Amino acid sequence: MDEAEDRLKALFALDEPPARDVVFSAEVMARVLRREFRIEVATVGAASLVGAAALWAVWPVLQPALVAISHGLAPTIAGLALAACLIAVLQSRPLTAES
Repeated sequence: MDEAEDRLKALFALDEPPARDVVFSAEVMARVLRREFRIEVATVGAASLVGAAALWAVWPVLQPALVAISHGLAPTIAGLALAACLIAVLQSRPLTAES
């Protein structure tokens, strides 16, 4: 009878799900997330450097145009800034991208 039980146990063991190690799974997931985070930080950093270099390259041309435009737009921009501050104070919460 022991031999038959052993064969049945072996047969039923084939249908059982594989054993799971929760700690191992959590560690693997943490490493994967860290790697993805590093890749994302590197991508954002590289894009920022490229954008800064491009802005630095065009600044001599862009700066006089900004100065010329800013004289006419300064009162409008000041009014918009004041309105944004008033809205933020009256709503008693900071402005967010979701609202």
